[in-house]
Amino acid sequence: MSTMIVPVSRTRRFLTDSASMTRRGFLHWRRQPGQLVVGLVFPVMMLVMFTYFIGGGMAVEGGGDYSEFLVPGMLVLAMAFGLESTMVALTEDINRGILDRFRAMPIAPSAVLVGRSLLDMINSAAGLLVMLGAGWLIGWRWHGSLAEAAAAIGLLLLLRFAMLWVGIYLGLVAGRPEMVQAVQILIWPVAFLSSAITSPSTMPGWLAALADWNPMSATAGAVRELFANPGWPNDSWAADHPVALSVLWPLVLLAVFFPLALGRYHRLSV
Repeated sequence: MSTMIVPVSRTRRFLTDSASMTRRGFLHWRRQPGQLVVGLVFPVMMLVMFTYFIGGGMAVEGGGDYSEFLVPGMLVLAMAFGLESTMVALTEDINRGILDRFRAMPIAPSAVLVGRSLLDMINSAAGLLVMLGAGWLIGWRWHGSLAEAAAAIGLLLLLRFAMLWVGIYLGLVAGRPEMVQAVQILIWPVAFLSSAITSPSTMPGWLAALADWNPMSATAGAVRELFANPGWPNDSWAADHPVALSVLWPLVLLAVFFPLALGRYHRLSV
């Protein structure tokens, strides 16, 4: 009987502590709503710029409206944007000694990072709703079923969750807010070296291969397939199996960076 109570009490404490850490983030949002608003508006601005500034000169191979090709790709890019806010928040907590205080309190060790990740995922879900609304206003439509649309949104959030733990680990390694800016620069080439905005077939051969196997290309291809939007020509194994890869890549990233992030957190004050 007692052996069953201990795991239950630990689970309850973990859930309660994670909820408390998430609530702490909500309080920060209430005091600093500007950062939240900017994070929601920035991807919309990118969508509008690519649609109306360069969209007129873009063509989709095999036919189709460019906005219907672009919106799923921009939804994927939105999953990469904003990671720096979580990374900066972590480094600020490190430098102000807040994480050390949390470690000295009777709090489940992983609850601090899990609470931070839950807060980010809530923000990401809200951002997806805003982006879907913006895409609808510029003429994008999905042509699949509601179940397929829900699966597409699930894959987008899965990618965000995996990338978030990459960001959490890099933030813990960086240790200082100014170092996060250097790490953030790496996000842009990874994000744009994909099929989010254009087909890899328009790139040089070696670059196209990298773009084909980019995790963001896998999710972009899967989302286009589930939304029944136009995609790029299926001339590689990766392009032929985007849904499988859009599940596999995030799981691989989580398997690597989730334990790395927890291990790094435990070693902060060692």
